[in-house]
Amino acid sequence: MKAQPPRHNSCLSSASPVSRFRRPEDSDWHWLEQRDDPEVTAFLEAANQEFADWFAPLEGLVERLYHGHLARRELAVHGLRTPLDHYTVWSETATNADYPLWWRHPNGQEDTAECFLDLEDRSKAQAFFEIGDMALSPDEEWLAWTEDTRGDETFTLYLKHLPAGEPVLLLDEIGPELTWAEDGHTLLFTRYDATQRPDSIWRLPVAVGNPDSPAASEPVLILREGDTEFWVGFGKTRSREWLILESASKDTSECHLLPARSPASPPRLFRAREQGVEVGVDHRPGHFYVLHNRNAPHFSLDVVDDWRITESTERGEDPCVHWQPLIAHREDATLEGIDAFAWGLVVTERDHHEAQVHVRILELEGALGIHREERLPLPETPCSLALGDTPHFDTRCLRLREESFTLPVSWMTHDLDSGERRLLKQQALHGDLTPEQLVCERLWATSHDGERIPVSVVMRADLAGHPLPTLLYGYGAYGEVLDPWFSIARLELLARGVAFAVAHVRGGGDRGEPWYLAGKLEHKENSFRDFLTARNALVEAGISDGERITAYGASAGGLLVGASLNLAPEAFCAAVLDVPFVDVLRTMENPDLPLTTAEYTEWGNPDDPGTRKRIRDYSPLDNLSAQPWPTVFLQGSWHDTRVPYWEPAKLYARLTELGTARGPVMLRTDMSAGHGGASGRFKAWHDNARQDAYILWSLGVESRDDSRKLS
Repeated sequence: MKAQPPRHNSCLSSASPVSRFRRPEDSDWHWLEQRDDPEVTAFLEAANQEFADWFAPLEGLVERLYHGHLARRELAVHGLRTPLDHYTVWSETATNADYPLWWRHPNGQEDTAECFLDLEDRSKAQAFFEIGDMALSPDEEWLAWTEDTRGDETFTLYLKHLPAGEPVLLLDEIGPELTWAEDGHTLLFTRYDATQRPDSIWRLPVAVGNPDSPAASEPVLILREGDTEFWVGFGKTRSREWLILESASKDTSECHLLPARSPASPPRLFRAREQGVEVGVDHRPGHFYVLHNRNAPHFSLDVVDDWRITESTERGEDPCVHWQPLIAHREDATLEGIDAFAWGLVVTERDHHEAQVHVRILELEGALGIHREERLPLPETPCSLALGDTPHFDTRCLRLREESFTLPVSWMTHDLDSGERRLLKQQALHGDLTPEQLVCERLWATSHDGERIPVSVVMRADLAGHPLPTLLYGYGAYGEVLDPWFSIARLELLARGVAFAVAHVRGGGDRGEPWYLAGKLEHKENSFRDFLTARNALVEAGISDGERITAYGASAGGLLVGASLNLAPEAFCAAVLDVPFVDVLRTMENPDLPLTTAEYTEWGNPDDPGTRKRIRDYSPLDNLSAQPWPTVFLQGSWHDTRVPYWEPAKLYARLTELGTARGPVMLRTDMSAGHGGASGRFKAWHDNARQDAYILWSLGVESRDDSRKLS
């Protein structure tokens, strides 16, 4: 077996940033929260230099991984062409470009293509650049978009006449979302409160009569949400008849409706919020389809005549008395979403037993009669299947997207009349490792309370049956699902004999709504126990080498891994914690921080003593002790508004002071990025290669020059 990461010398060097910047009166390092203190940036820059010095011997490996990754993918990317009412639109990214150009041509006139937005050019003067949303006007002659040039998730709104009008700045400091009303001259957008909670929806009347000088009037408030645990959002039905305004917390939601052609009308409340009840609405002419969990914890689907919404409001009655059931609640599946078309519905649902998503087609007669029902086939299990970009309400040819841990992303059409499937595009691969040379297995591990935990693992087929060095990934929060996804960058690890595993722990949505509820609030510890159970099951199955397993968690996944390391620090030889949520109690005790109040229904409000104790009992920074943590690579971002830079920085400082880690503890802070990391695909890929180099070193697959270790 190749050499393991050497044991870390616990003697804190006087040259260490932790030693140089330590303040004896603040052993918790809370002073790092003072963003304007010059010593904060000095500390982070010193830690970055320490990281660069230690990492220097691995830079050659980083470049090999990076260029190996580039060699495996098609760098010139041509997006799928999507026909709209008047134009067909698509994106193209050049071989050496970070961002795409958007193109269009009149439908049926392929030889008249014109570029209408050059994002590569717009990004050139920015250290960070990210598009929030893009919205075409109903006549497809105007484009509005939002962009973030700091990484702090505040956006600027631009408008231009297509194809070649000059961009006009309309608003700044707004949210990312945009949509056009069907009147052709009204935009909807969101604004934040002081904690960066999207708390209000606004309409912006835009004068689009003169292509050379578009102008906007003063924004008009449509809806404001006063409850600090709720945030707002909006969308437009595919029927293009209604704008849906949503106000939601983590477990409760309500909808308001605006006629899409009369956006200045007062919004109509669909149904008043009820604690613990989530409601989603879609529309077919004459009827609303209501996806909800009222007396149906795994969700059911009802139908109501659209005219009854106004009638119920006028009479002061609960409109749900008129709801008629279409899909009843089931114990073995969760209804996740519906998409309405002229002919019926596309229903997305999740099988609790298989932890597998399915897509069903329901062709309807009238509002309720199911004329034909079809479950779309899967290429293999586990895999991901979803409705793709299908804008036309009356189309009978759907676009689908599917992938798995071994199958690259494929886009295809599915004809409802003939049943024929036609491949539109498949992600191209080059190099020495093909999907046929990979194998994916699904284990079912038994957790501490007897629950069965799905564990997915992908590896080279020729190495199956041998205990392999393994990267174990987890998230486990907000009901987010880790459905299988294909990664070209991951092939660099697989080619070198590493297995990649995913622990589908409770707190995620992998086995439906019950799976989420069983890993939040008072049940949060299940997530950590499940992660360790997944690790042990991989070893017991002979898939993973128990001495060579590295854990990976990002954001709330960083909480998962950090808490698991406190419970069993010797279970892993290393960990990568990317923008990790590790200062849970202190963050939840500060309602002035971005997003904190909106998180109470996920983690709990520590104003309650019992909740405070529960959070404190698992919060990684509150449970550090002189235990043999493994070597750790911590990644933070200066402009991160979701997990502030100081959370990984505090963990780095306190682990370093403890001095009991079995290998180096390293911190790297990207001073020009936000929560999602670097913008631009090449920089993001290079950052990924850096993490992979560390992972390969930590697993003993690659080595480094020991003369440049941290002391």
